[in-house]
Amino acid sequence: MTTSFPTAKLRDTVTVLSAPALIRLIAEIDDNGPIPPRGMARTFADLSVHQLRQSTDAARTLNLVRGRPGAGLGLTVAGAELADVYDGCARWARRYAYPTRFSDFTSRVQHTLSLLADTLHHATVVRPRRGDRQPRAQADADLARPRDLLRQWLDAYPQAARLATAEPAA
Repeated sequence: MTTSFPTAKLRDTVTVLSAPALIRLIAEIDDNGPIPPRGMARTFADLSVHQLRQSTDAARTLNLVRGRPGAGLGLTVAGAELADVYDGCARWARRYAYPTRFSDFTSRVQHTLSLLADTLHHATVVRPRRGDRQPRAQADADLARPRDLLRQWLDAYPQAARLATAEPAA
């Protein structure tokens, strides 16, 4: 699994998948359904037009979203499965206060994906914060679930690595 991905390509792919606007786009559609044709600016009022265009273009290039006439921008199967990866990462990060106890969903996903990119090819090195109740071995064991989800997604959509290295990060 994912052994066919060189480390550099894996990092590039995870970098693209970790773009904050892309995480928010996928999570928003997963949580609330398709975004109406003229609803992007309203839904993501804090993002610039450029950021919205970049994230939407990256999501389309990676085949994560598609426009449906009359329904707006919705997730493809690949997008829905990536949303599951994001959710698994956020759950693990919330449980272990990673990167901090007060991180938001996007930061949790970004940092956990970064950790997973570093550990997909070798043993995990999770260092829970001082005073955490969960021992490091438990954090490592629990990280297996998001790691497996990411591996499965990368194995199911290997074209994402090829497309991610051809596209700049969103």
